[in-house]
Amino acid sequence: MCALVPALVSACATPIGVSPASQREVQRELTRSAITSGTPSAPTEELLTRLGLRERYEAEPDETLALLRAGLSEGEISDRLYALAELSFLRGEATGNRAQVLAGAVYAYAFLFPPASEPFRPFDTRAVVARNLYNLGLTRAFAGPEPQQVLLEAGRFELPFGTLDVAFDPAQKHWAGFELDRFAAAADFRVRGFANRYRHAGLGAPLSASLGAPAPGESPPGRDHIPPRLKVPVTAFLRLSEPRRQITSQQLTATLELYSEEEATEVDGRRIPLEVEKSSALAYTLEGSAIWDYGFAGFRLGDYLPFGPAERLIFLHPYRPGRIPLVLVHGTFSSPATWAQLVNELENDPEVSRRYQVWLFIYNSGNPIAYSAGILAESLRDTLRELDPETHDAALRHMVVAGHSQGGLLARLTAVDSGDRFWRNVSDHPFESFHFAPEDRELLRRSLFYERLPFVERVIYLSTPHRGSYLSSYSLSSWVSRLVKLPGNLTRVGYDLATKGQEGLLLRSLEKPPTSLDNMRPGSPFLMALAELPTAPGVTTHSIIPVKGDGPLEDESDGVVRYESAHRADVESELVVRHSGHSVQERPEGIREVRRILLEHAAIVSAGGR
Repeated sequence: MCALVPALVSACATPIGVSPASQREVQRELTRSAITSGTPSAPTEELLTRLGLRERYEAEPDETLALLRAGLSEGEISDRLYALAELSFLRGEATGNRAQVLAGAVYAYAFLFPPASEPFRPFDTRAVVARNLYNLGLTRAFAGPEPQQVLLEAGRFELPFGTLDVAFDPAQKHWAGFELDRFAAAADFRVRGFANRYRHAGLGAPLSASLGAPAPGESPPGRDHIPPRLKVPVTAFLRLSEPRRQITSQQLTATLELYSEEEATEVDGRRIPLEVEKSSALAYTLEGSAIWDYGFAGFRLGDYLPFGPAERLIFLHPYRPGRIPLVLVHGTFSSPATWAQLVNELENDPEVSRRYQVWLFIYNSGNPIAYSAGILAESLRDTLRELDPETHDAALRHMVVAGHSQGGLLARLTAVDSGDRFWRNVSDHPFESFHFAPEDRELLRRSLFYERLPFVERVIYLSTPHRGSYLSSYSLSSWVSRLVKLPGNLTRVGYDLATKGQEGLLLRSLEKPPTSLDNMRPGSPFLMALAELPTAPGVTTHSIIPVKGDGPLEDESDGVVRYESAHRADVESELVVRHSGHSVQERPEGIREVRRILLEHAAIVSAGGR
């Protein structure tokens, strides 16, 4: 019988010991927190255990919080502040008491900014949790009556142990000439569709804000280019002076600050990064936007634009002096939304975003290419005159234009000197020898005579059919082309040219001007003329060409454009992206190449090379 005792003892679990577990399970237990699991973290439970308060917290949470606060003068201040921050947040979430949540944010701030006499602990994992408690606490504490709404205002706010008087200067809502309003918490939204949701880690509550009316007395340049649904990323920051001293008081004071472009703020002489969410602001802008339905409608209806006829260039931010414009031109059956993935990546790349401002060109992609390109050129000229009439902003004169598919052909027309090459497709007599109505003459001149735009220095072609798209030759394309309703002014000019029978006109077919699909048929006179024109001096060009397979390039295509059509020998660089369809602007390889080109261009500009 005695021989059995060791065996029986070893079969029973001891009160203290270990049991096998996966590393993931152990890590999950060690790193849980109020943010991730809705339960106190290990450091908070350790403190409660040391103080003999663990069971009491379960039974009397509010009384336990009061005891922890009362003991702030007894030592273990950082440990107590961290526990108070976490437990107050949990209590506020459980009861809906915003005073508790705000208290959690205040405690977290005091934990994060100890006096200089306290040793610096760079590997303290509690700092990450405290930062998130502070950031989330602000959005909960300043929540408005509407879902996701955050109200930024001064006032006296209740705390479980007293009050917090918050000062806020409403002038901080004036940014770039506009009034910021309708603030929404980024933490309250899931983001779908983007390959990456970027959040730049730091302190502060990341928000999305709408651009309201211009601020009093302001008339911001470029205001007509701001889409009505635009959201911009901002950060709210609640600053407490001497937080360790204030935290033991019943009457605290703080200042609420709003940051719109800044990446950091300063606290006690230290640079503190701000938490910013650009991806959610961009996704919020696109949520429910009419731009998603624009592709086919914009192809068929030559006079249709979802934002009104004056909106040709769309800004994703108010005009920002000193930043180089990156103009993105979409392709056929498409809209500016086709650039969303690329814009999300570039906007969240600090090296790119601090040097560039993104402008989107929207146009009716069924119209003749020369007609649309003329509008692009005119829009860019007019916009620069509007933004910088006295040419003080040198960055505007270093513009980069990138075009996808048909958009690449429009981009190319900003970088050539055509002379009368396109007009010769219409007539063998000089343009000036004809008598046109003034508005007709201007339309024809804008659409058929191109001079390189002096402020465009670099052009990027993505999936661009320089020698046409073989799909345009199919009978289906001819049928689709017949669905296009061209703009009234263009139809009128074509009809007048064809019916007046002026001597020297070669194309009676101008009674029905060509659509963009007609223009992109291999062998079209317009496309052949454009392909033969050299790039004007002073412009650097690049190609990004997708192909679906691994075969010889002369046999490859992206399903829409053959490699041989997209290839140009005169570009400075050409990147071939294998195993890619036509939408290379959404592929990581295409985005990386655009980034490389932009950084190269910015470096040349900074060095005074242009």
